[in-house]
Amino acid sequence: MLIHNISQLLTLAGGPQRGAELGSLGLLSHAAVLVRGGIIETIGPENILLQTYPNEPRFDAGGRVVMPAFVDPHTHLVWAGDRAAEFELRLQGKTYQEIAASGGGIRSTVRATRAASVEELKAQARPRIQAMLRHGTATAEAKTGYALQHPGELNQLQALLELDAEQDLEILPTYLGAHDIPPEFEDNPDGYVDLLCTQMLPEVREWWQAHAPGRPLPFVDVFCETIAFNLEQARRILETARGLGFPLKIHADEFDNLGGAALAAQLGAVSADHLVKTSPQDIAVLAASQTVAVSLPCTPFGLADPHYTPARQILEAGGLLALATDLNPGTAWCESMQFVIALACRYLRLTPAQAIAAATINAAAAIGQAERIGSLEPGKQADLLILTVSDYRHLGYRFGGNLAAHLFKRGELIY
Repeated sequence: MLIHNISQLLTLAGGPQRGAELGSLGLLSHAAVLVRGGIIETIGPENILLQTYPNEPRFDAGGRVVMPAFVDPHTHLVWAGDRAAEFELRLQGKTYQEIAASGGGIRSTVRATRAASVEELKAQARPRIQAMLRHGTATAEAKTGYALQHPGELNQLQALLELDAEQDLEILPTYLGAHDIPPEFEDNPDGYVDLLCTQMLPEVREWWQAHAPGRPLPFVDVFCETIAFNLEQARRILETARGLGFPLKIHADEFDNLGGAALAAQLGAVSADHLVKTSPQDIAVLAASQTVAVSLPCTPFGLADPHYTPARQILEAGGLLALATDLNPGTAWCESMQFVIALACRYLRLTPAQAIAAATINAAAAIGQAERIGSLEPGKQADLLILTVSDYRHLGYRFGGNLAAHLFKRGELIY
C-alpha cells in the first residue's frame, strides 16, 4: 500500500529525543509512505514513489497529517468498578490521602477487582481499548495492581494477555503487585514486601513462562510514596525483580520526593513515572541515565492539583521525557493521548512538536520498544495515524474532540 497526498509527514526519525532535541519531527512535505507486510518499506518524494510503484494499491491521505500512532507507556487498563463517589468527595474537599486512609482509593478498586472474573475484567476493559484506538493509540503498556494478591494479580495478567491476542491494541503488560499495601498487611507492610520478594515475584516468573512462552518477561513496577512503599522497600522489591530477570519501572514523586526517580536510574529501570515532586538532584541523576521520565499530566488535572511534572527542568538537564495517560479509575479515567498533549502544552510548557515526540518515539522508549515503533522509518512496524487536519499544531491547540481520522496497525486499517 502506498499512502500519498500527505500535507505533513511526521517521521520522528532518528531515535529517542533527549533534552533540547525534543520536538524534532522529521517533517517532510510532498512525501509518500510504502507499506508492505506490515512494515514500512520506504519513504520518499510522492512523485517518485507514485512513478516507481504504479501498480501498488494506494491510500489517499486527503491532504492531511500522517504521523506515528500514539504509544501510551503508562496505563492501568484492567480494573473492575469505578470511583465516581470518590470524585464527589474530592470536590467536597477530601484529599487523595484522606480518601485512601478511610478505605477508599486503590483499595476500593481492589475490592471490586478481586471479585471479578477474567472474563468480567476483559468485558470492562474492551470499551476503554476501543476509545484508545479511536483516539489514535496503537500500543499501550498496561499494569496489574488492583488485586494485591495471587491469584487476582495473575488474573489481571491473564486478562491482558488475552486482550492483546484478541483485539487490535498492542498491549505490553506490567506486574504491579506493589501498587499499595493490601488491607491484610495494613499493620505489617514489611511482611507484604517479604511475600512479594520470596513468593509472588517468583510465582509471576513461573506463571509467565508457562502462559506466555517465548514472550519477554513483563515489567515489574512499584509505587514508591509515603502512602505506599518507602524507598528501601521499593529498592528491595525492584532488586529482587531485577535478579529474576524482570525489566523495571517505578511510580515516584507523585506526592512526595522520596528518591524513587534516582533509584530507578541507579537500577537501570526503563522508566520513572509521575515525577511531580522530583528534586533538582534527582532530576540530574535521572537525566544522566537512560531511564525515561514519564509525565502523567491527566493525574494532577484529575486531582485539581496545580503541580505538574517539572518538564522544562528535565529537558534542561538533558533528560528523556515521555507522556502517558495514566488511564485509571481513581484519578485519570482518560483514554486520549490527544488530551494528554493538550495538557502538556499548557501545564508542562511543551510545544506541540515536543509533546508529539514525547507521545510517540519517547513513549516507545519508555516501554523499551523504540527500535520497533514510535517513528515512521524503513524497517519499523507500520503503525500510522492520519489526522483530520493538515497542520500538526492542531494537536495541543485543540482539545476535547478527536482529530484521529484513520489508524493503521501493522499496516492494516483498524479505525
